[in-house]
Amino acid sequence: MEINPILIRLGILPLVPRDPAEPHRGATPLELLFDLVSVIAVASAASGLHHAILAFHITEGVLKFSASFFAIWWAWMNFTWYASAYDNNDSLHRVLTIVAMAGSLIMAAGIDRFFQTNNIDMIVAGFVVMRLAMVCFWLRAARHDPERRLTAYRYAVGIAIVQVYWVGLMLAQPIAVNLLVGFYAVGALFELIVPAYAESNNTTPWHRRHLIERYGLLNIIVLGETLLAGSLAIQRVASDNMGKELIGIAISSLVLVFALWWVYFSQKEHVAHPRLSLALLWGYGHLLIYMSGAAVGVGVAVLIEVVTGYSSLSTSVGLYTIAVAISGYLFGLWVIRERFELEGAGRYILLLTAIVLLFSPLILPIEGIAALLVIGVAIRNQYACKSVKQETPHGI
Repeated sequence: MEINPILIRLGILPLVPRDPAEPHRGATPLELLFDLVSVIAVASAASGLHHAILAFHITEGVLKFSASFFAIWWAWMNFTWYASAYDNNDSLHRVLTIVAMAGSLIMAAGIDRFFQTNNIDMIVAGFVVMRLAMVCFWLRAARHDPERRLTAYRYAVGIAIVQVYWVGLMLAQPIAVNLLVGFYAVGALFELIVPAYAESNNTTPWHRRHLIERYGLLNIIVLGETLLAGSLAIQRVASDNMGKELIGIAISSLVLVFALWWVYFSQKEHVAHPRLSLALLWGYGHLLIYMSGAAVGVGVAVLIEVVTGYSSLSTSVGLYTIAVAISGYLFGLWVIRERFELEGAGRYILLLTAIVLLFSPLILPIEGIAALLVIGVAIRNQYACKSVKQETPHGI
């Protein structure tokens, strides 16, 4: 394709598909900035869940947290997979990425309103802005990558059609909460179908190591919510002079983060096989991991409110929030990695630990929950060292 000199002067370069075997492929500064914007939205969703639990609107809070988090994660995930295959870092790519980030900020601004009034207008508006930027990305890919033109068109058309659904849902407000959740779930299902349908034609040249790094970086950001909650405990110790319980919460929150980080970033491979169904399972399955990682921090924050007397809830509410969130995190890892990459009893250690943790608040304080997690992760790592498959991995 002939290069227009005017476009070159504007910093717009030809879009060449990236090499999936490219060495030393890492996250770009623009992708890291995108993550920073996403974490603002994640913090807003976590804050909404925190306040809902304190008001004892737990079921409604979990549903709204899940809906908000899906929108944040889905927009991030779609951009990440596209960038892994087509990022050329020219001016047009940067402008479209900035537009997508602006949509993320609009979403973040509307999350609190959603929790308070059930109004999804700003969340939908921000989401649609991000998704329309993705339509432009895929139309550009279709123009420059004839081998995968049909795949790119399927993405662009599919995304655009689903946005019509979201706008219709927004205009149909107000809707009862139960109906809103149902319609939202249908829209989320439509969104999930688009990549599976598009990639079934001809897989885009995503870079395995690049995606592993990108997903790992977002996981670190999400776990930062728990570190923030632990820092809050330390601040309360300094200001309220309430020593033992808060110190225990602060130390335990750090232990929880380190254990969850350690088990995620083990030596076992992620995305070890390029088969589409398994790659999608790995990519989609991270939603549970990310949501659970953020919810651990919410549980710690709730526990702090209870211990310091700012909430009349029982400590069991905070403990159960933490335990259920950790269980979800471990179960998510088991679904996307452990059951494919480990053999023998080691394959089920995280699953067993997740089940035991669900019952731990009946008898254990947060220190005991943290200790139980560390024991489970340590045993799992010992088995993992002895359970190295000799054949080529057939998993994700």
